[in-house]
Amino acid sequence: MTDLHFAESLSRLGTESAFVVLARAGQLAAEGRDIINLGIGQPDFRTPEHIVEAGVKALRDGHHGYTPANGLPVLREAVAADLNTRHGVEVNPDNVVVVPGGKPTMFFAVMMFGEPGAEIMYPNPGFPIYESVIRYSGATPVPIALKEENGFAFSAEEVLAQITPRTRLIIINSPANPTGGVTPKDEIDKFVAGLADHPHVAVMSDEIYSQMLYGGRDHVSLLQYPEIRDRLIMLDGWSKTYAMTGWRLGYAVWPDACVDHVTRLCINDHSCVNASAQYAGLAALTGPQDEVRDMVAQFDKRREIIVRELNSLPGVRCADAAGAFYAFPNIECTGMTAMEAQNRFLDEAGVATVAGTSFGRFGEGYVRFSYANSAENILRAIERIRAIL
Repeated sequence: MTDLHFAESLSRLGTESAFVVLARAGQLAAEGRDIINLGIGQPDFRTPEHIVEAGVKALRDGHHGYTPANGLPVLREAVAADLNTRHGVEVNPDNVVVVPGGKPTMFFAVMMFGEPGAEIMYPNPGFPIYESVIRYSGATPVPIALKEENGFAFSAEEVLAQITPRTRLIIINSPANPTGGVTPKDEIDKFVAGLADHPHVAVMSDEIYSQMLYGGRDHVSLLQYPEIRDRLIMLDGWSKTYAMTGWRLGYAVWPDACVDHVTRLCINDHSCVNASAQYAGLAALTGPQDEVRDMVAQFDKRREIIVRELNSLPGVRCADAAGAFYAFPNIECTGMTAMEAQNRFLDEAGVATVAGTSFGRFGEGYVRFSYANSAENILRAIERIRAIL
């Protein structure tokens, strides 16, 4: 009989419910159920072949060893060049840190600024790892309420009003998971202008869906605001844009004051990123972008279908999804809670979705649908849900 004593901090660490739903959906499928998965947030497309070949070639060429903790120099230079092309900004490759996915940047940023007595602001409903890691750090999580009537964009006035002397870090995410919301430029302008009165506050901008916008919208990167570059952490990566979720490859642009700290965190945490994955990432940035544009065009068509069909369901209304590949319908008039809807959709209709409360308390009354699935399956899923409603 063991008598293990775990650290108290583990009790403050949350999880990502989309993976719980994925496991349950897999279990039902293994039992013979026909399950349509609109739960997991990953593209249903293959990684483009030239990217795969670059990774394979790197292995065959002998790239089997450690790389610099902050990433291969040639890859960091390619990231800087790509950001210049897409956002019109100059980025020093020395400020780019390559990590295994998007989550390490979130974790490092929060651990860098979070401790008992500190406050960290985060979007709610938002990616669940934000709140989880804030609590783990000992800091107080302060939610930024994202509201349906604002298209799930944050209000600069409301965010700035919540800043206190204890605020260390503000996390923003546009285009957003789970809502598909996109914060317009004028709101970001107000937010950045207001930060001038709060020089003690850092910002982490999660821009992992930066190339997935619809309806003629352009992405606004916080890198385009030189007045906050000395306290801005900008997160992006390959997972969504290039259908490379399983490659575990992401990056962030860090301000000068943070680079040494985050590099030490990398060395302590994972040493370095897989070498062949980095060469694949290099091929992604420097190679043809046709498949990226085609994938986003397919998502746009599916977006139109799912928003239209969700709005046709009794008791359901769905705001237009402006970015990413998620719809976030309001299901309050069905009489179900978010978790009840998630469970009934899966158990009775065979459709995997994720309850809005998995993304924070302000997600009650909503359910996340990922349209990273075929148009045919989306239509089948909606009809199954219609039958139980």
